[in-house]
Amino acid sequence: MTEEIFVAIDDVAKYFAVSVSTVRAWIRQGLIPALKLGGVYRFKLSEVEEALRNLDGGTLVREEADGSLTVEPPESDLQMVLNFNVNDDI
Repeated sequence: MTEEIFVAIDDVAKYFAVSVSTVRAWIRQGLIPALKLGGVYRFKLSEVEEALRNLDGGTLVREEADGSLTVEPPESDLQMVLNFNVNDDI
């Protein structure tokens, strides 16, 4: 029986074809399990995949015919509005 190794955040991003920023957002939102050692996150890919498969709402996870996952961030209705006067000093 082989024991699964922990991988770096870059490996998680590559595996799921998303950016590192997206993986960090998943961590902040509590969507995926992560182990933080000395300020560095480590992951077991099988645990992350299982967590994403079990999501209900929020992030869209689709299982493709080949068994792979397609992960897309949720759409947001949030919009930032900036009001400023170009004649005012900053």
